[in-house]
Formats: sequence, structure tokens, C-alpha cells
Amino acid sequence: MVSSAEALQGAGAARGFSEVELARVRDDFPILDQRVHDRPLVYLDSAASTQKPRSVIDAVSHLYAFDYANVHRGVYELSERATRAYESGRTAIARLLGVPDPREVVLVRGTTDAINLVASSFGRGRLGAGDEVLITAMEHHSNIVPWQLVCRERGAKLRVVPMNERGEISLDDVEAMMGERTRIVSVVHISNALGTVNPVREICERARARGIPVLVDGAQAVARTPVDVAALGCDFYALSGHKLYGPSGIGALWGRLDLLEEMPPYQGGGEMIATVRFEETTYAEPPAKFEAGTPNIAGAAGLAAAVDYVEALGLERIAAHEDELLRYAEARLAEVPGLRRIGTAAERAGALSFVFDEIHAHDVGTILDREGVAIRTGHHCAQPVMEFFGVPATARASFGVYNTSADVDALVDGLMRVREIFA
Repeated sequence: MVSSAEALQGAGAARGFSEVELARVRDDFPILDQRVHDRPLVYLDSAASTQKPRSVIDAVSHLYAFDYANVHRGVYELSERATRAYESGRTAIARLLGVPDPREVVLVRGTTDAINLVASSFGRGRLGAGDEVLITAMEHHSNIVPWQLVCRERGAKLRVVPMNERGEISLDDVEAMMGERTRIVSVVHISNALGTVNPVREICERARARGIPVLVDGAQAVARTPVDVAALGCDFYALSGHKLYGPSGIGALWGRLDLLEEMPPYQGGGEMIATVRFEETTYAEPPAKFEAGTPNIAGAAGLAAAVDYVEALGLERIAAHEDELLRYAEARLAEVPGLRRIGTAAERAGALSFVFDEIHAHDVGTILDREGVAIRTGHHCAQPVMEFFGVPATARASFGVYNTSADVDALVDGLMRVREIFA
């Protein structure tokens, strides 16, 4: 069976998808072909987790059905096939990020695991009393709590770049807060709660001029925009497979090889060693040094299939499609009485957050669910963002490659229904 991605190869990169093309894309996602509460499913929660195309589902299923064995150490055919499938995930991520050396790609459980790895391994080795870690006010909890833990342990300080009422940070503020004691800057590429696209290239330029390494949380970026880590100029880049149309429980950390070689292991166990004696253990070279234990083999195979899928569709076209949807959704949401947007940065992607001041976000989400519309409600693992805007929670609609203007219309119809109920 030919997927829509294969059929659309070479179709051009400057535009989104036609209605016919988009219908073929949607056919790749079997979960969309169902009804919820007797309504057609409208899935608008891709910022939390994307749905999976058949090619990803088939890759995982095939691995378990025909090629499963433990990886790297087996000399028999099944193990060699499983190893190739696992390593295909690494090479796919390297290709996606423009990385020539796959040794710089560590396969982990996801973005949270990747940031914890850097905070624990890199942070413990670089941070001392009075040193500083610089993050922004819009970070996901996974880019706050790991740094709090290591700062508390090492006596370092966590400093936070403020944002304005639109949900934007100032490059001047970032630079002003970089000091002699700043040991790392860790910043989100695209905010999951606000959709803000941060100027990460410029942040990296200013940090590099001061000799400060930068970690970029790319969880929300890699599925909707081309990413070249060399062009960005960062030192670490973290991502999750489940936000990239791939399986959950798999992700990647890209790091400069010289930094990975300096960093001590994150966890101990099998696979990450060169030799083990009771007196002393020596460690494998990166990336194996950071991949202790039996890994998520099928997840890596699915991750490779997911990268193949988005690359075949064309990330430029995905970006154009989602940008068109975002603009359309902004215009339609402006028609809903009493709705207030949270986060109106000039550069946005992927998601729209909003509130009705007199209606709790959870009530909004519950009513929309009865209309077949799935959105995310709550603090989105970004409680400091909610506190800044003075709200307990927001409703968030977020888009994927499979969404259409009709999905946005269904969202707006559902929101009008919310207004009727609470009138």
C-alpha cells in the first residue's frame, strides 16, 4: 500500500496541502476513522501527543511479529535484524536534525528524559556554588524541575528570563541575564502552552559569544518545522517521538560529541560499559554510555518510520499547512463571544490557548468532548505560565498534519455550544 507521504514526494515545499492531498493524509491515520459520542472524532491535541500513521503502527507490529530479539550483543539473525531496526531510529533522527555523525544521537525515553540526562550528567560536572542556569518563564515543567534538582544539589541558582503579556521573551533580557557564572542556557523552541516560537538561533549566537552552551527543548518543533542543529548553533537538542507521529516512550538527545565524551554516565547497567570488575568499571563511548539496559527497540523502529513519514510529506509543507490552520483558527475564534486568547506572540506555531473568564477550562473541554472534539485543558505542565497570566488553566487546541479547516469549524461550533449552556 502506498502512503500519502510516498505519493506526495516531490510535490513542492512552498505550500500546504490541497483538499485531495489532505484527504489522503487523513487516510493514513486509522484512529481518525471513528465516532466519539456519536460524533465524528475531531482530534485537536497534537501538542500533547500526535496520532500515528499506519506506517509507524506497521513498523512496530512488524518488529514484534518477525524481528524481535535483544540488540547489539546477539550473533544470530534475529538479533542482527532487531539491532538494525533499533539503530535505524538513531540514523533517522541524525538525518532529521542535519547531524552527520549518528554517535551524537542518544536514544532516550523522550524530551523529559533527555533534559534530565543533561541536567544530571552535564550539570553535575559543570555547576558549583553560585553558578547559574538560565531558563525562560514559559518552560515546560520538564525544563524547570531537573534544573531545580541539580541546582539545589550543587548550590547553583536557577535564573528565569521574564516574558511579556503576549508570551514573548526579549533577546536583550536574555543577553542581560547571561553572566560570568552562567553555565548553561536551556530554552524551549516552541512553547507547548502558548505556541510561542522563540528566537533560538539568536539566543544561541549570543550565548556562543560568551562561551555558554545551550540546550533546546524541541519537543513541539520537530514535527512542524525543519530543524538543523548546526544552523541553530545549539549544543544539545531534545525531542520526543510521540509528538513526532511516532511511538511513546522513545525520543532522542542530540549533543555535541565532545560534550558527550566529557559527560559521565547518566545511569549504570548493561550496554553502557566497556569492562566491569568489582574494583573498577570503564564505560563505553557515546552514545552507548548513556543507553543503559535493554532499550525500547520497537519504539526506535517506529521512530524511524515516523521520521520517514514526515520527511516524505515535507516538513516545509507541514509547516505551511499548520500555519494556514493557525491563521484560520485565530480568525474563527475571534467570532466566539467572551473568549480570551492566552499567548499572542508575533511568532507562533502549533497551538492556541484560550479561556472563558467565567467558565472553567475543564468544563469547556468536557462539553467539547460530547461534541466529538478533543482538546487539552489544564495547566499543560506549565504552571508558572498559568500563574503569570492569572488563570488556573487554559483550553488549548493544537494541530497536526491531519487537521482541516472543518476541524476548526467543529471546534468553534462546540465553543458556541459552551456559550449556550452557560448563558
